[in-house]
Amino acid sequence: MEKFVIDGGISLKGEIDINGAKNAAVAIIPATLLATGPCILNNLPNISDVSISFSILRKMGANIRLINKHSAEIDTTNVVDPTVPYELAKRMRASYYFLGALLARFGRANVAMPGGCNFGVRPINLHLKGFNSLGAEYKIDGGMIRVVGRELKGTQIYFDVVSVGATINILLAATKAKGMTIIENAAREPHIVDLANFLNSIGANIMGAGTNVIKIKGTEHFGCSNYSIIPDQIEAGTYMAMAAATHGDVLIKNIIPKHLESIINKLRAMGVDIDDYDDNIRVRCNSSLKKVNVTTQPHPGFPTDMQPQITALLTLAEGTSIVTEGIWDSRFKYVDELRRMGANISVDGKVAVVEGTNFLTGAPITATDLRAGAAMIICALAAKGTTEIENIQFIERGYGDIVNKLKSLGAKIKRVGIPDNIKLQTAL
Repeated sequence: MEKFVIDGGISLKGEIDINGAKNAAVAIIPATLLATGPCILNNLPNISDVSISFSILRKMGANIRLINKHSAEIDTTNVVDPTVPYELAKRMRASYYFLGALLARFGRANVAMPGGCNFGVRPINLHLKGFNSLGAEYKIDGGMIRVVGRELKGTQIYFDVVSVGATINILLAATKAKGMTIIENAAREPHIVDLANFLNSIGANIMGAGTNVIKIKGTEHFGCSNYSIIPDQIEAGTYMAMAAATHGDVLIKNIIPKHLESIINKLRAMGVDIDDYDDNIRVRCNSSLKKVNVTTQPHPGFPTDMQPQITALLTLAEGTSIVTEGIWDSRFKYVDELRRMGANISVDGKVAVVEGTNFLTGAPITATDLRAGAAMIICALAAKGTTEIENIQFIERGYGDIVNKLKSLGAKIKRVGIPDNIKLQTAL
C-alpha cells in the first residue's frame, strides 16, 4: 500500500502530454479477439486497467509483446478458452467488454461479475437484453455471467436509457452476427467512435458511430491492424481543472479540442482563460473563479467522469454552485473526504450544493474511486499545507505517470509507502 503526499499552494506551470484514452483502450483491447493475426495498438495509456486487460488476454492464451511504454503487439490467435476468471475481472469494471468480444468469436462467453470503482449500482441488464435480442441466452451462475449464442442474428435494438457499456458490448457482439444490427438510442462518446474505427480497420462494417443510431452489418472475415488510440478527454479535463485550481499556466498537448467542448465551456464560464489549437490547449487562470451550475449528461453533454473534478474546482469558486449528477446514483461519496479539507458541500441525492471558499487546508483523506481520487488531488494542489491521499490504486487505474507529470509542472507530490503498523491499525 502506498499514498500520495502533496504540499499545496503552488501554481502549476509548463506543459504535459495526454495519454491515450482509458475508456477507448479497455474496449479496443478485448476487440483484438476478433482480429486474425497480430494487431499493434499505439498511444496506449500506461495505467493499471490496461495491464489488467493484458493479463486477462494472456490468461486466455494470447501473446502480447510490449513495444514500448505506449505500444503493444497483441496476437489472440491461440486463445481457445472464452473465460475471464474472477481474480482478474474483479479488478476492473470494463472486464465485461470481454463478453461481447468472446461471444462474437466463440459463440459463448464466461466472465466473472466485474469490479472497478464503487459509486452506485451499475447493472448490466441492458447488455444482457441486447445479447438476447441477437439470439444469445444468458444466466448468472456462481458469480459468473455465462452467455451462449452459436448463431447470432442481426436485429433492431432500442436502449431505454443511453448506456455506454451496453452500446460497446452490443457493437462487439454484432460484428459477426448474420445480417444487419441497428442500435437505437446508442451512446455517442468519442471512445465508442474509436472502437468502431478500430473494428472497421480489421474488417468490420459499422456505420453511424458518434450518432444515436449505429448500424452494424455482420462480417465473417477479419484481418489485423496497426491502430492509434485517441487522446483521453477526461485526463485532459482533469489537468485543465488542476491548472485552474492552482491559478497556473499549463499547455496540454496531444488532445482533440472537439472532445473537450463541454468542459471548455464550463471552465470559461468560471473565468478560466483557454486557448485551443489543433491538438494542444493552453489553460490559464489569473483571477477568482466564478460559480456555475453543472449537470452531467450523455455525450455531448458534460461528462459524468468529470463531475468530481468540477465539483472540487467549484469549492474554490466565489458563490454557490449546484452540481447535478444526471447519470449515476451515489456518485458523491467522495464529498466527505473533501469536507475534511474545509470544502463546504451539501448533498441531497443526485444534487450537490457547493459553497465556494478560497481556503482549503491539507488533511489525510482516502480516494473512494478513480475520478474522486483525481478530485482530491485537485483540492490538495490548491490547499494550504500537506495532504495525504490513500487508496491511490484507484487513481492509477486512469492516470498514467501522474506523479512525474505533476512534478514536471512544479507540484510538490511524492509517492510514499504506508508502514505495516499503520496498515494493521487501518484494517482493525
